[in-house]
Amino acid sequence: MKPPDLSTVVPSIRIKGEDQEETAELKRMFEEAKRYLLSFHWCGGIDESYMGIGVGGVIGVFLFKIRPTQDDIDEWLWVIVGDVPPAYITALYASDPDEALKGYLNEMTKWAEAAKRNSSVDDLIPVNVPPTPENAKLLESRLELLKEELLSDSE
Repeated sequence: MKPPDLSTVVPSIRIKGEDQEETAELKRMFEEAKRYLLSFHWCGGIDESYMGIGVGGVIGVFLFKIRPTQDDIDEWLWVIVGDVPPAYITALYASDPDEALKGYLNEMTKWAEAAKRNSSVDDLIPVNVPPTPENAKLLESRLELLKEELLSDSE
């Protein structure tokens, strides 16, 4: 597999926000992303890590090169954390952080739509809350805000 475009990310050791407070928040979000990824049995460790998009306390899009413990797991994964459910997206489908965020928003929107209809979410991106119409509505409002604030410039 071809690695993602590393010119669009910064090494995690160089994470920096607009001020000290945001830098601390971005580093906290990075640690959250790392813990999330390491919680999966198929992740045998992390070899490289980067930040692609970071808005302290709102959203973090981080790229990791992992040591998979299974053959069917990609070594390059994007992890999205923040004021949204955490999730990972394989870099096979997203070569840069904008594509990863768009993919995340698309998959989470599918989950919210299914949850609103009380449909099964079994084959959709895993979300760490019950698939209720109330949770769908809360998630949709966060997703809309992210789309408006972060994607309007890049489309």
